[in-house]
Amino acid sequence: MKKTMVAMILAVTCALGATSCGANEQTKQEAQRKDPSSIVQENQGSKEEQQNDNEQETIKKRTSYPLTITTYGSDGSSLETTYEKAPEKVLAVYQGSIETMLALGLEDRIVATAGLDNAVKDDQKAAFSKTQYLDEFTPSLETVTMLQPDMIVSWGSLFQDTTLGSAKGLVEKGMNIYMNTNTHPMQDGIPYNKTLENEYTDILNIGKIFDVQDRAEAIVNEMKQTIATVQEMTKEQKEKPSVLILESRNGTFTNYGSTSLAGDMVTQLGGLLKSDTAVELGKEDVIAQNPDVIFVVYMPYEGDDAEQVKQDNINVLQKDKAYQSLHAVKNNRVVPIMLSEMYASATRTNDGIITFAKGLYPDIALGLETK
Repeated sequence: MKKTMVAMILAVTCALGATSCGANEQTKQEAQRKDPSSIVQENQGSKEEQQNDNEQETIKKRTSYPLTITTYGSDGSSLETTYEKAPEKVLAVYQGSIETMLALGLEDRIVATAGLDNAVKDDQKAAFSKTQYLDEFTPSLETVTMLQPDMIVSWGSLFQDTTLGSAKGLVEKGMNIYMNTNTHPMQDGIPYNKTLENEYTDILNIGKIFDVQDRAEAIVNEMKQTIATVQEMTKEQKEKPSVLILESRNGTFTNYGSTSLAGDMVTQLGGLLKSDTAVELGKEDVIAQNPDVIFVVYMPYEGDDAEQVKQDNINVLQKDKAYQSLHAVKNNRVVPIMLSEMYASATRTNDGIITFAKGLYPDIALGLETK
């Protein structure tokens, strides 16, 4: 398990100073995919890491089976699943699903993995190297049938008839599924907010399903503690920073507002969303909003130069003469944040919280670290 990344240290003299990625994002990602064998090679851990990874901590809280868990169907309707025991053959598809399983020490329960956008973190590479990584980014229903998993963990956009299969249909056939909550479409026919609480619930539910509740709670508590630390350290600050969270798209921007996970992160950290409802913003809209901070969303894929992708997205604002009057540009408060840290971020959620916190309060000694 990772050690707590939050140190509540503040010197006495310190001055207190949106749209779902879904299928469209998946299509874009498919076009940029690296060869699966290269992905496997880049995710290899050292022998020492593999040895250390075998050490298991004592688990105190136990799951009582049968266990009923609520997840979601392909249409976003609530779907109850029942576990008679911890699954033994799990198909984990997409970054957050894979990393949650690895973070909980469940690599030996994985029958196959697929769909990595980026290398897993260094402390998970040894565990990942024990899994079978598939050639298909999104496994077909035929592949699912061949693997015969007893559980699939993935995103909402991938539980379709032409890909993994219908979530409800799979459950009816005796295979349990868990859909990342912040990725399903409407919730019982009604739009819903993507929230930090949903990310917490997903990790805790996987912990319950596999009888590793202590590990899951430790990960979630770390995220909650980071939020609490920032709130405590900034509670006396009267003027909270105004914020836009933008992803550049062909001359316009996707705006992550109050219904997005990113928006919830910023709001809980005390930031004020300048445009909390708009899905898309044009150049004139951004100039009119003129926030204190602009978080620029970027996403490098396997094989990309991550720093170049980051800089290219920053340059959309910093190099355009039309934006030079913006407070965020003039004060050098255009802050990059990786998409995987603030969209269905799973175990990367704490990294996203920290990135937002440092961007919101650069003059405060928050004592936060990402790993």
